[in-house]
Amino acid sequence: MSTLTTSRTAPAANRVRWPISARLRKTILVTHVASAGAWIGVDIAATVLVAIGWARSGDDRTDVYQALADFSVVPLLLSALVAGVVCLVTGVLLGLGSKWGIVRYWWVAVKLVLNVVACALLLFFLGPISELASGEQPLQDMWFVAFLAISALVLLGFATVLSVFKPWGRVRRK
Repeated sequence: MSTLTTSRTAPAANRVRWPISARLRKTILVTHVASAGAWIGVDIAATVLVAIGWARSGDDRTDVYQALADFSVVPLLLSALVAGVVCLVTGVLLGLGSKWGIVRYWWVAVKLVLNVVACALLLFFLGPISELASGEQPLQDMWFVAFLAISALVLLGFATVLSVFKPWGRVRRK
């Protein structure tokens, strides 16, 4: 009888902290994946715009960067920040409501750190980029936009790989 009882109840390590219905979990998961996809898409668009500016020379480069600053960078980065925060919140909710947990597995913990770092990078660079858009900073100082775009692509790409392969196993508690 005890074998039957233990097989019906999940071990304490596999219990979720916040049991949610399958429909709600799938809704949160879709929101998480969609926000991550939007974040990657916005980052690709910003990277393409910066690359177009670098490919130009002289007045063409200045015109491209001015258009980039005026119409694209700040709205793109604000939308990326919103997507990043949505991705972070839904990731935490998924961690609380699934067997993966928030810091139970290394890949989930690393994804959480990557998300926080990427959002922090966006916050850190919004100020200088806003100065660029307002004309307070010279257009030659676009290196930080390129750095942000490339860094975010690397971080988000790595987070995607972690989501698919789920490496490194469980975090051990001592």
